[in-house]
Amino acid sequence: MKLKELKSMVREIPDFPKPGINFKDITPILQNPEAFKYIINKLARKFKGKDITIVASAESRGFIFGAALAYKLKAGFVPFRKPGKLPYKTLREEYKLEYGTDAFEIHVDGIKKGDNVLIVDDILATGGTMRAAVNLVEKLEGKVAGIGLLSELEFLKGREKLNGYDIYSLIKYK
Repeated sequence: MKLKELKSMVREIPDFPKPGINFKDITPILQNPEAFKYIINKLARKFKGKDITIVASAESRGFIFGAALAYKLKAGFVPFRKPGKLPYKTLREEYKLEYGTDAFEIHVDGIKKGDNVLIVDDILATGGTMRAAVNLVEKLEGKVAGIGLLSELEFLKGREKLNGYDIYSLIKYK
């Protein structure tokens, strides 16, 4: 498998979830075992040796990659969830999307002081979602060891909100 093949599997859905948004549908990638294995192995190789103790991922597509990567890296897994979805005490962080606002919550004991955290998601767009995830990790005194992504919409300049972090994305859209 090559990155070009992987990129060709992404289906573009115009005007979803609202007019003007060109949604990148990764379902065809998830249906392909070879593609999924390639993604997990490629991300694992990039972050192997960084002593990752926790992989944290954003709801919901981030969970798909994050849980598999946590298993591969022999790390724990912690979810960032939408408000009201976690049963224990939480910490909350609001963020802006390219088409609105939202928030994440994490259990207050999900990340401990000194944890090396790899944040994983399916896409980096404007950077709001990822900035919120970074903020939550750091508020809990974890160290962001890296950010792993399936794809990145470079034209939205989300990386600019994350200066100083080790960001690795497999597929880039200019």
